[in-house]
Amino acid sequence: MSEAKKLFIKTYGCQMNVYDSERMAETLGGSGYETVETADQADMILLNTCHIREKAAEKIYSELGRFKGLKAAKPDLKIGVAGCVAQAEGEEIMKRQPMVDLVVGPQSYHRLPEMEAKVTEGKKALDTDFPEEDKFEHMPKRPKASRGPTAFLTVQEGCDKFCAFCVVPYTRGAEVSRPVERILTEARELVERGVKEITLLGQNVNAYHGLGKDGPMTLDQLIWALNDVDGLERIRFTTSHPNDMTDALIAAHGECEKLMPYLHLPVQSGSDHILKRMNRNHTAEEYIRLIERIRAARPDILLSGDFIVGFPEESDADFEDTMSLVREVNYGQAYSFKYSSRPGTPAAERALVDAAVADERLQRLQALLSEQQYAVQDTMVGREVSVLFEREGRLEGQMVGKSEYLHAVHVTAPNTARGDIRKVRIVNTERNSLGGELI
Repeated sequence: MSEAKKLFIKTYGCQMNVYDSERMAETLGGSGYETVETADQADMILLNTCHIREKAAEKIYSELGRFKGLKAAKPDLKIGVAGCVAQAEGEEIMKRQPMVDLVVGPQSYHRLPEMEAKVTEGKKALDTDFPEEDKFEHMPKRPKASRGPTAFLTVQEGCDKFCAFCVVPYTRGAEVSRPVERILTEARELVERGVKEITLLGQNVNAYHGLGKDGPMTLDQLIWALNDVDGLERIRFTTSHPNDMTDALIAAHGECEKLMPYLHLPVQSGSDHILKRMNRNHTAEEYIRLIERIRAARPDILLSGDFIVGFPEESDADFEDTMSLVREVNYGQAYSFKYSSRPGTPAAERALVDAAVADERLQRLQALLSEQQYAVQDTMVGREVSVLFEREGRLEGQMVGKSEYLHAVHVTAPNTARGDIRKVRIVNTERNSLGGELI
């Protein structure tokens, strides 16, 4: 039996890329590859890239430069670039960095085995097409080996919203939803491997409209179908757009026991002027009223969001509108960024806000968001939560897992195994986690 070839994948960006990297590893497993933890162990290196941030491509070229010594020492080492930078840059990557052997876009990674075979023959391999076939249909069955208790599962890709700052419609394409039965089959396979919590993924996941036995199904209907999967204990989904939070999906948060009380619902800005310039197609008031409806359905829900500060044309008044919205909503967690230009997007052609002004605004916003996060964590002390344990902690006998609110919780629980779900009383709060004791 020949020795397995070694594959190292470095993943950048969102959970979608994490899922894609996992499926790429499984696909190449059929060609005799097994994953390793470091690049110097590898026979093939794949950089699974993200194009969300400014100068993302330059960072990838810098990363590739670090592999020159490895390539010189191992001439047969294969180096590939996958993901959104690969989609956007295409042949330019190979021109600028000749040691790259293959470039594959996010819609074509099911073709990696034939691309790898082409590279083995001494040829370059490039595939950044938007193929007509469903890439998921051509993926191998997930292996039966056991795995951790949580997993991502992509149900929808691409986006039709065309926010002025976002490159996804250009690198991931139009919205495409996977058929219901394929999702349910993959979910059952994951549960058979030990998974108890699944996070449904999509660039605009609540726009899901996959084909079921009786016609198209919406995300709430898919969640209810997953609710009937034996052994699946928890369901989450991300990332959502406010315009696709339907009444039925809101109701599911209050009625579906397996749907966790955590929702990531980005608004990006609290200014109607900026929201219009972002092409978000909703107002700040509409977002706030939506939050009220969600909380009416599930009063204990923990809300998360995304914010961009320093967007072109953002005035002091616009920024203060964002601060007001944050105070009104009161987030349990949020992500905030200073605007950076994404090549090819409409906003990239607009004048930037002064960098120092944008930095100061970001610091103020992050201070407020941190204050809200820690205040919410403080309210958890004394409460009982349900924790799905995922791994051992740093201390002797310590286990770490996630509560239903997605808080990291650490507990001294030497007789608790990975995958156990236990009731825990929260006894203290730390910067980004909670301490608890088993009940």
